[in-house]
Amino acid sequence: MNKTLNSIDPLNNEVVGSVAICYEDDLKRLLQQAKQAQVEWGKKSIQQRVQLVQQAYKQLEPIQAKLAKLISREMGKDARRASYEAGGAIHSGPWLAGDSGEALRSQRQGNSEIQYRPLGVVAVISPWNYPLAMANNLIVPALIAGNSVILKPSEETPLVADLLVKTLNQSLPNGVLQIAHGDGKTGEALVKADINMVAFTGSRATGQAIMANAAPKLKRLIMELGGNDPMLVLASADIHRAAQFAVASSFENAGQMCTSTERVYVDERIADQFERAVVAIAKNYRTGGWPEGDVDIGPLVNPRQHQKVVRHIHNAIEKGATLLLGEKSPKLPFIPPTVIIGIKPGMQLEDEETFGPVVAIDRFSTIEEGIHRANDSVYGLGAVVFGKSDAQEVANQLQAGMIGINQGAGGTPWVGAKQSGFGYHGGAEGHRQFAQLTLINH
Repeated sequence: MNKTLNSIDPLNNEVVGSVAICYEDDLKRLLQQAKQAQVEWGKKSIQQRVQLVQQAYKQLEPIQAKLAKLISREMGKDARRASYEAGGAIHSGPWLAGDSGEALRSQRQGNSEIQYRPLGVVAVISPWNYPLAMANNLIVPALIAGNSVILKPSEETPLVADLLVKTLNQSLPNGVLQIAHGDGKTGEALVKADINMVAFTGSRATGQAIMANAAPKLKRLIMELGGNDPMLVLASADIHRAAQFAVASSFENAGQMCTSTERVYVDERIADQFERAVVAIAKNYRTGGWPEGDVDIGPLVNPRQHQKVVRHIHNAIEKGATLLLGEKSPKLPFIPPTVIIGIKPGMQLEDEETFGPVVAIDRFSTIEEGIHRANDSVYGLGAVVFGKSDAQEVANQLQAGMIGINQGAGGTPWVGAKQSGFGYHGGAEGHRQFAQLTLINH
Protein backbone atom coordinates (compact mmCIF):
# COMPACT_ATOMS: atom_id res chain seq x y z
CA MET A 1 0.00 0.00 0.00
CA ASN A 2 1.48 3.34 -1.08
CA LYS A 3 1.78 5.73 1.81
CA THR A 4 2.78 8.80 -0.17
CA LEU A 5 1.40 10.67 -3.16
CA ASN A 6 3.96 12.13 -5.55
CA SER A 7 3.38 15.38 -7.38
CA ILE A 8 4.73 15.26 -10.95
CA ASP A 9 5.89 18.24 -13.01
CA PRO A 10 4.10 17.87 -16.38
CA LEU A 11 6.92 19.70 -18.16
CA ASN A 12 9.65 17.13 -17.42
CA ASN A 13 8.01 14.33 -15.36
CA GLU A 14 10.17 15.18 -12.35
CA VAL A 15 8.84 14.54 -8.86
CA VAL A 16 8.19 17.94 -7.31
CA GLY A 17 7.49 16.53 -3.86
CA SER A 18 5.22 14.16 -1.97
CA VAL A 19 2.55 14.14 0.72
CA ALA A 20 1.14 11.46 3.00
CA ILE A 21 -2.01 9.77 1.71
CA CYS A 22 -5.05 9.95 3.98
CA TYR A 23 -6.38 6.47 4.66
CA GLU A 24 -9.41 5.32 6.65
CA ASP A 25 -7.87 5.63 10.11
CA ASP A 26 -6.40 9.02 9.22
CA LEU A 27 -9.77 10.21 7.99
CA LYS A 28 -11.47 9.12 11.20
CA ARG A 29 -8.95 11.16 13.17
CA LEU A 30 -9.41 14.23 10.95
CA LEU A 31 -13.17 13.97 11.24
CA GLN A 32 -13.08 13.68 15.01
CA GLN A 33 -10.87 16.76 15.24
CA ALA A 34 -13.07 18.64 12.79
CA LYS A 35 -16.20 17.92 14.81
CA GLN A 36 -14.57 18.97 18.07
CA ALA A 37 -13.13 22.14 16.58
CA GLN A 38 -16.41 23.10 14.94
CA VAL A 39 -18.24 23.35 18.26
CA GLU A 40 -16.09 26.22 19.54
CA TRP A 41 -15.64 27.75 16.08
CA GLY A 42 -19.41 27.86 15.59
CA LYS A 43 -19.86 29.63 18.93
CA LYS A 44 -17.68 32.54 17.87
CA SER A 45 -19.41 35.59 16.48
CA ILE A 46 -19.35 36.11 12.73
CA GLN A 47 -17.09 39.12 13.20
CA GLN A 48 -14.61 37.04 15.21
CA ARG A 49 -14.52 34.40 12.48
CA VAL A 50 -14.05 37.06 9.80
CA GLN A 51 -11.16 38.62 11.70
CA LEU A 52 -9.43 35.27 12.25
CA VAL A 53 -9.75 34.25 8.60
CA GLN A 54 -8.52 37.65 7.42
CA GLN A 55 -5.56 37.42 9.79
CA ALA A 56 -4.79 33.93 8.47
CA TYR A 57 -4.68 35.18 4.89
CA LYS A 58 -2.08 37.79 5.81
CA GLN A 59 0.25 34.88 6.56
CA LEU A 60 0.16 33.98 2.86
CA GLU A 61 1.56 37.27 1.59
CA PRO A 62 5.27 36.44 2.17
CA ILE A 63 4.93 33.13 0.31
CA GLN A 64 3.09 34.34 -2.80
CA ALA A 65 6.04 33.57 -5.06
CA LYS A 66 6.43 30.09 -3.56
CA LEU A 67 2.73 29.35 -4.08
CA ALA A 68 2.91 30.55 -7.68
CA LYS A 69 5.94 28.38 -8.43
CA LEU A 70 4.18 25.33 -7.02
CA ILE A 71 1.14 25.99 -9.22
CA SER A 72 3.43 26.13 -12.27
CA ARG A 73 5.40 23.03 -11.36
CA GLU A 74 2.40 20.92 -10.36
CA MET A 75 -0.03 21.65 -13.20
CA GLY A 76 2.03 23.45 -15.85
CA LYS A 77 0.56 26.95 -15.69
CA ASP A 78 2.92 29.62 -17.04
CA ALA A 79 4.64 31.84 -14.47
CA ARG A 80 2.59 34.96 -15.22
CA ARG A 81 -0.77 33.23 -14.83
CA ALA A 82 0.39 31.28 -11.77
CA SER A 83 1.51 34.49 -10.09
CA TYR A 84 -1.82 36.09 -10.92
CA GLU A 85 -3.73 33.18 -9.39
CA ALA A 86 -1.63 33.12 -6.23
CA GLY A 87 -1.90 36.86 -5.75
CA GLY A 88 -5.59 36.84 -6.52
CA ALA A 89 -6.30 34.13 -3.95
CA ILE A 90 -4.26 35.90 -1.27
CA HIS A 91 -5.94 39.24 -1.78
CA SER A 92 -9.45 37.98 -2.45
CA GLY A 93 -9.52 35.79 0.67
CA PRO A 94 -9.92 38.67 3.17
CA TRP A 95 -12.49 40.37 0.95
CA LEU A 96 -14.41 37.11 0.54
CA ALA A 97 -14.39 36.65 4.32
CA GLY A 98 -15.88 40.09 4.85
CA ASP A 99 -18.45 39.63 2.10
CA SER A 100 -19.48 36.26 3.54
CA GLY A 101 -19.75 37.79 6.98
CA GLU A 102 -22.17 40.44 5.76
CA ALA A 103 -24.31 37.88 3.93
CA LEU A 104 -24.51 35.53 6.93
CA ARG A 105 -25.61 38.03 9.56
CA SER A 106 -29.06 37.51 11.06
CA GLN A 107 -31.86 39.51 9.42
CA ARG A 108 -35.22 40.82 10.53
CA GLN A 109 -38.28 40.05 8.41
CA GLY A 110 -41.46 41.36 10.00
CA ASN A 111 -41.93 39.48 13.26
CA SER A 112 -39.33 36.90 12.30
CA GLU A 113 -35.57 36.64 12.58
CA ILE A 114 -33.65 34.80 9.88
CA GLN A 115 -30.49 33.19 11.20
CA TYR A 116 -27.71 31.49 9.25
CA ARG A 117 -26.35 28.76 11.47
CA PRO A 118 -23.40 26.38 10.93
CA LEU A 119 -24.05 23.07 9.21
CA GLY A 120 -21.15 21.23 10.86
CA VAL A 121 -18.28 19.68 8.90
CA VAL A 122 -17.89 20.65 5.23
CA ALA A 123 -15.82 18.61 2.78
CA VAL A 124 -14.29 20.82 0.08
CA ILE A 125 -13.09 18.83 -2.95
CA SER A 126 -11.15 21.14 -5.25
CA PRO A 127 -9.75 20.79 -8.80
CA TRP A 128 -6.25 21.08 -10.24
CA ASN A 129 -6.78 23.68 -12.96
CA TYR A 130 -7.08 26.60 -10.50
CA PRO A 131 -5.88 24.89 -7.32
CA LEU A 132 -5.81 28.01 -5.12
CA ALA A 133 -8.65 30.06 -6.59
CA MET A 134 -11.23 27.27 -6.64
CA ALA A 135 -10.37 26.02 -3.15
CA ASN A 136 -10.40 29.58 -1.85
CA ASN A 137 -13.92 30.26 -3.14
CA LEU A 138 -15.32 27.33 -1.18
CA ILE A 139 -13.19 27.24 1.96
CA VAL A 140 -13.72 30.85 3.01
CA PRO A 141 -17.54 31.05 3.06
CA ALA A 142 -17.69 27.60 4.66
CA LEU A 143 -15.47 28.79 7.51
CA ILE A 144 -17.25 32.12 7.96
CA ALA A 145 -20.56 30.25 8.22
CA GLY A 146 -19.12 28.54 11.32
CA ASN A 147 -18.30 25.18 9.79
CA SER A 148 -15.05 23.30 10.05
CA VAL A 149 -13.53 22.25 6.74
CA ILE A 150 -11.68 19.19 5.46
CA LEU A 151 -10.06 20.00 2.13
CA LYS A 152 -9.45 17.18 -0.33
CA PRO A 153 -7.36 18.75 -3.12
CA SER A 154 -6.74 17.18 -6.49
CA GLU A 155 -4.00 14.56 -6.49
CA GLU A 156 -2.41 16.56 -9.32
CA THR A 157 -1.77 19.61 -7.10
CA PRO A 158 -1.30 18.41 -3.52
CA LEU A 159 1.73 20.53 -2.63
CA VAL A 160 0.26 23.96 -3.23
CA ALA A 161 -2.88 22.95 -1.30
CA ASP A 162 -0.76 21.59 1.53
CA LEU A 163 1.21 24.82 1.79
CA LEU A 164 -2.02 26.85 1.71
CA VAL A 165 -3.57 24.91 4.59
CA LYS A 166 -0.42 24.78 6.72
CA THR A 167 0.11 28.52 6.37
CA LEU A 168 -3.51 29.44 7.14
CA ASN A 169 -3.37 27.17 10.19
CA GLN A 170 -0.68 29.35 11.71
CA SER A 171 -3.57 31.65 12.65
CA LEU A 172 -6.69 29.49 12.63
CA PRO A 173 -7.76 27.44 15.67
CA ASN A 174 -6.55 23.85 15.63
CA GLY A 175 -8.77 21.47 13.70
CA VAL A 176 -10.93 24.10 11.97
CA LEU A 177 -9.21 23.59 8.60
CA GLN A 178 -7.58 20.25 7.72
CA ILE A 179 -6.42 18.49 4.58
CA ALA A 180 -6.93 14.93 3.30
CA HIS A 181 -4.62 13.90 0.46
CA GLY A 182 -5.24 11.09 -1.98
CA ASP A 183 -6.99 10.11 -5.18
CA GLY A 184 -10.64 9.46 -5.94
CA LYS A 185 -10.84 6.75 -3.28
CA THR A 186 -9.94 9.29 -0.60
CA GLY A 187 -12.57 11.65 -1.96
CA GLU A 188 -15.19 8.91 -1.98
CA ALA A 189 -14.39 7.95 1.61
CA LEU A 190 -14.67 11.58 2.67
CA VAL A 191 -18.07 11.99 1.01
CA LYS A 192 -19.33 8.81 2.71
CA ALA A 193 -17.98 9.89 6.10
CA ASP A 194 -20.08 11.52 8.81
CA ILE A 195 -19.91 15.02 7.36
CA ASN A 196 -22.69 17.51 6.72
CA MET A 197 -21.92 19.01 3.32
CA VAL A 198 -19.83 18.52 0.18
CA ALA A 199 -18.66 21.50 -1.87
CA PHE A 200 -17.11 20.23 -5.09
CA THR A 201 -15.67 21.56 -8.33
CA GLY A 202 -14.79 18.99 -10.98
CA SER A 203 -16.14 16.63 -13.60
CA ARG A 204 -19.76 15.72 -14.22
CA ALA A 205 -19.00 12.01 -13.74
CA THR A 206 -17.41 12.61 -10.34
CA GLY A 207 -20.31 14.86 -9.39
CA GLN A 208 -22.76 12.06 -10.16
CA ALA A 209 -20.77 9.71 -7.92
CA ILE A 210 -20.69 12.30 -5.12
CA MET A 211 -24.45 12.78 -5.36
CA ALA A 212 -25.02 9.03 -5.14
CA ASN A 213 -22.72 8.64 -2.13
CA ALA A 214 -24.22 11.66 -0.37
CA ALA A 215 -27.80 10.53 -0.95
CA PRO A 216 -28.24 8.02 1.92
CA LYS A 217 -27.92 10.79 4.51
CA LEU A 218 -29.15 13.62 2.27
CA LYS A 219 -25.97 15.62 2.71
CA ARG A 220 -25.98 19.17 1.42
CA LEU A 221 -24.27 19.64 -1.94
CA ILE A 222 -22.75 22.51 -3.88
CA MET A 223 -21.26 21.25 -7.13
CA GLU A 224 -19.85 22.88 -10.23
CA LEU A 225 -19.56 20.13 -12.81
CA GLY A 226 -17.75 21.54 -15.81
CA GLY A 227 -19.07 22.82 -19.09
CA ASN A 228 -19.06 22.67 -22.85
CA ASP A 229 -19.51 26.39 -23.37
CA PRO A 230 -20.80 27.66 -26.73
CA MET A 231 -20.08 30.99 -28.41
CA LEU A 232 -22.40 32.48 -31.02
CA VAL A 233 -21.01 35.04 -33.47
CA LEU A 234 -23.81 36.96 -35.19
CA ALA A 235 -23.52 38.69 -38.54
CA SER A 236 -23.64 42.03 -36.72
CA ALA A 237 -20.63 41.20 -34.52
CA ASP A 238 -17.33 43.05 -34.48
CA ILE A 239 -15.41 40.27 -36.22
CA HIS A 240 -11.95 41.08 -34.91
CA ARG A 241 -13.15 41.51 -31.35
CA ALA A 242 -15.11 38.25 -31.53
CA ALA A 243 -12.09 36.42 -32.97
CA GLN A 244 -9.84 37.77 -30.22
CA PHE A 245 -12.24 36.51 -27.57
CA ALA A 246 -12.69 33.11 -29.21
CA VAL A 247 -8.94 32.51 -29.22
CA ALA A 248 -8.26 33.93 -25.76
CA SER A 249 -11.13 32.04 -24.15
CA SER A 250 -10.26 28.76 -25.89
CA PHE A 251 -6.54 28.96 -25.08
CA GLU A 252 -6.59 30.40 -21.54
CA ASN A 253 -4.84 28.08 -19.07
CA ALA A 254 -4.09 25.78 -22.05
CA GLY A 255 -7.84 25.42 -22.49
CA GLN A 256 -8.11 23.83 -19.04
CA MET A 257 -10.80 26.16 -17.75
CA CYS A 258 -14.41 25.31 -16.89
CA THR A 259 -15.77 28.36 -18.73
CA SER A 260 -13.42 27.97 -21.68
CA THR A 261 -15.09 28.46 -25.05
CA GLU A 262 -15.43 24.92 -26.37
CA ARG A 263 -17.69 25.42 -29.41
CA VAL A 264 -17.98 28.44 -31.72
CA TYR A 265 -20.94 28.87 -34.08
CA VAL A 266 -20.61 31.73 -36.56
CA ASP A 267 -23.05 33.18 -39.08
CA GLU A 268 -22.08 31.85 -42.51
CA ARG A 269 -22.15 35.37 -43.98
CA ILE A 270 -19.08 36.39 -41.97
CA ALA A 271 -17.54 32.95 -41.39
CA ASP A 272 -14.65 33.27 -43.86
CA GLN A 273 -13.51 36.57 -42.34
CA PHE A 274 -13.94 35.26 -38.80
CA GLU A 275 -11.96 32.07 -39.44
CA ARG A 276 -9.10 34.00 -41.07
CA ALA A 277 -9.01 36.37 -38.10
CA VAL A 278 -8.98 33.47 -35.62
CA VAL A 279 -6.04 31.77 -37.35
CA ALA A 280 -4.07 35.03 -37.60
CA ILE A 281 -4.52 35.69 -33.87
CA ALA A 282 -3.94 32.08 -32.79
CA LYS A 283 -0.62 31.94 -34.65
CA ASN A 284 0.78 34.50 -32.19
CA TYR A 285 0.26 32.22 -29.18
CA ARG A 286 3.42 30.54 -27.93
CA THR A 287 3.73 27.22 -26.11
CA GLY A 288 6.44 26.59 -23.55
CA GLY A 289 7.34 25.70 -19.99
CA TRP A 290 6.75 27.95 -17.01
CA PRO A 291 10.43 29.03 -16.59
CA GLU A 292 10.41 30.56 -20.08
CA GLY A 293 9.32 34.13 -20.73
CA ASP A 294 6.41 35.20 -22.92
CA VAL A 295 4.60 31.85 -22.77
CA ASP A 296 0.88 31.72 -23.53
CA ILE A 297 0.15 27.98 -23.43
CA GLY A 298 1.87 25.67 -20.98
CA PRO A 299 1.95 21.87 -20.93
CA LEU A 300 -1.25 19.99 -20.24
CA VAL A 301 -1.55 18.72 -16.71
CA ASN A 302 -0.78 15.06 -17.43
CA PRO A 303 -0.46 12.52 -20.30
CA ARG A 304 -4.04 11.36 -19.79
CA GLN A 305 -5.45 14.84 -20.46
CA HIS A 306 -3.08 15.32 -23.38
CA GLN A 307 -4.25 12.03 -24.90
CA LYS A 308 -7.88 13.07 -24.49
CA VAL A 309 -7.36 16.29 -26.45
CA VAL A 310 -5.44 14.45 -29.20
CA ARG A 311 -8.25 11.89 -29.38
CA HIS A 312 -10.83 14.66 -29.82
CA ILE A 313 -8.74 16.22 -32.62
CA HIS A 314 -8.40 12.86 -34.40
CA ASN A 315 -12.10 12.14 -34.00
CA ALA A 316 -13.09 15.46 -35.57
CA ILE A 317 -10.75 15.13 -38.53
CA GLU A 318 -11.78 11.53 -39.18
CA LYS A 319 -15.43 12.65 -39.25
CA GLY A 320 -14.84 15.44 -41.75
CA ALA A 321 -13.63 18.50 -39.85
CA THR A 322 -10.71 20.54 -41.22
CA LEU A 323 -7.55 21.40 -39.31
CA LEU A 324 -6.66 25.03 -40.12
CA LEU A 325 -3.92 25.40 -37.52
CA GLY A 326 -2.03 23.02 -35.28
CA GLU A 327 -1.02 19.37 -35.44
CA LYS A 328 -3.10 16.25 -35.81
CA SER A 329 -0.88 14.27 -33.42
CA PRO A 330 1.01 16.70 -31.15
CA LYS A 331 3.65 15.21 -28.87
CA LEU A 332 3.70 15.41 -25.09
CA PRO A 333 3.42 17.57 -23.11
CA PHE A 334 2.09 20.39 -25.30
CA ILE A 335 -0.91 20.96 -27.54
CA PRO A 336 0.05 23.80 -29.90
CA PRO A 337 -2.53 26.49 -30.82
CA THR A 338 -5.19 24.55 -32.72
CA VAL A 339 -8.05 25.76 -34.93
CA ILE A 340 -10.54 23.29 -36.42
CA ILE A 341 -13.55 24.15 -38.58
CA GLY A 342 -16.54 22.07 -39.59
CA ILE A 343 -17.36 20.49 -36.24
CA LYS A 344 -20.67 18.62 -36.17
CA PRO A 345 -22.92 16.81 -33.67
CA GLY A 346 -21.47 13.37 -33.02
CA MET A 347 -17.91 14.66 -32.89
CA GLN A 348 -16.24 14.66 -29.49
CA LEU A 349 -15.19 18.29 -29.99
CA GLU A 350 -18.86 19.22 -30.16
CA ASP A 351 -20.44 16.81 -27.69
CA GLU A 352 -17.85 16.63 -24.90
CA GLU A 353 -15.71 18.94 -22.79
CA THR A 354 -12.29 18.87 -24.49
CA PHE A 355 -10.35 20.95 -21.94
CA GLY A 356 -7.50 21.84 -24.30
CA PRO A 357 -6.27 24.78 -26.44
CA VAL A 358 -8.56 24.19 -29.41
CA VAL A 359 -10.81 26.69 -31.20
CA ALA A 360 -13.58 24.49 -32.64
CA ILE A 361 -15.81 26.27 -35.19
CA ASP A 362 -18.83 25.63 -37.35
CA ARG A 363 -21.25 27.81 -39.35
CA PHE A 364 -24.99 28.38 -39.12
CA SER A 365 -27.33 29.69 -41.79
CA THR A 366 -30.15 30.80 -39.47
CA ILE A 367 -29.99 32.11 -35.92
CA GLU A 368 -32.50 29.42 -34.90
CA GLU A 369 -30.01 26.80 -36.01
CA GLY A 370 -27.20 28.50 -34.09
CA ILE A 371 -29.24 28.71 -30.89
CA HIS A 372 -30.27 25.06 -31.21
CA ARG A 373 -26.64 23.96 -31.61
CA ALA A 374 -25.57 26.06 -28.66
CA ASN A 375 -28.27 24.62 -26.40
CA ASP A 376 -27.95 21.01 -27.59
CA SER A 377 -25.82 19.83 -24.66
CA VAL A 378 -26.25 18.31 -21.23
CA TYR A 379 -23.96 21.08 -19.98
CA GLY A 380 -25.02 24.64 -19.24
CA LEU A 381 -22.29 26.46 -17.34
CA GLY A 382 -21.53 29.47 -19.52
CA ALA A 383 -22.41 30.81 -22.96
CA VAL A 384 -21.36 33.85 -24.96
CA VAL A 385 -22.90 35.79 -27.86
CA PHE A 386 -21.20 38.49 -29.92
CA GLY A 387 -23.33 40.94 -31.88
CA LYS A 388 -25.05 44.32 -31.69
CA SER A 389 -28.62 44.99 -30.60
CA ASP A 390 -29.72 41.52 -31.70
CA ALA A 391 -27.37 39.85 -29.20
CA GLN A 392 -29.68 40.43 -26.23
CA GLU A 393 -32.56 38.54 -27.82
CA VAL A 394 -30.24 35.62 -28.55
CA ALA A 395 -28.81 35.68 -25.01
CA ASN A 396 -32.34 35.40 -23.63
CA GLN A 397 -32.71 32.06 -25.41
CA LEU A 398 -29.42 30.46 -24.33
CA GLN A 399 -29.56 27.72 -21.70
CA ALA A 400 -26.70 28.47 -19.32
CA GLY A 401 -26.19 29.64 -15.78
CA MET A 402 -23.91 32.49 -16.85
CA ILE A 403 -24.18 34.33 -20.18
CA GLY A 404 -21.92 37.02 -21.59
CA ILE A 405 -22.84 39.53 -24.30
CA ASN A 406 -19.69 40.68 -26.13
CA GLN A 407 -17.66 39.49 -23.15
CA GLY A 408 -16.96 36.40 -21.12
CA ALA A 409 -19.45 34.56 -18.92
CA GLY A 410 -18.99 34.47 -15.16
CA GLY A 411 -19.42 36.47 -11.99
CA THR A 412 -21.27 36.12 -8.73
CA PRO A 413 -22.99 33.95 -8.01
CA TRP A 414 -21.04 31.34 -9.96
CA VAL A 415 -23.84 29.13 -11.23
CA GLY A 416 -24.38 26.41 -13.81
CA ALA A 417 -27.58 25.24 -15.46
CA LYS A 418 -28.61 21.72 -16.49
CA GLN A 419 -25.90 19.19 -15.59
CA SER A 420 -23.16 21.79 -15.09
CA GLY A 421 -24.18 22.60 -11.57
CA PHE A 422 -26.05 21.71 -8.42
CA GLY A 423 -26.36 24.73 -6.19
CA TYR A 424 -23.95 27.62 -6.60
CA HIS A 425 -21.46 29.77 -4.73
CA GLY A 426 -20.38 33.39 -4.63
CA GLY A 427 -22.39 36.48 -3.74
CA ALA A 428 -24.72 36.77 -0.78
CA GLU A 429 -27.04 33.96 -1.88
CA GLY A 430 -24.11 31.68 -2.65
CA HIS A 431 -22.46 32.30 0.74
CA ARG A 432 -25.72 31.43 2.48
CA GLN A 433 -25.75 27.95 0.97
CA PHE A 434 -22.97 27.05 3.42
CA ALA A 435 -25.33 27.64 6.35
CA GLN A 436 -28.55 26.29 7.79
CA LEU A 437 -31.26 28.92 7.41
CA THR A 438 -33.29 29.06 10.60
CA LEU A 439 -36.45 31.13 11.11
CA ILE A 440 -37.34 32.33 14.62
CA ASN A 441 -40.71 34.01 15.18
CA HIS A 442 -41.03 36.53 18.01
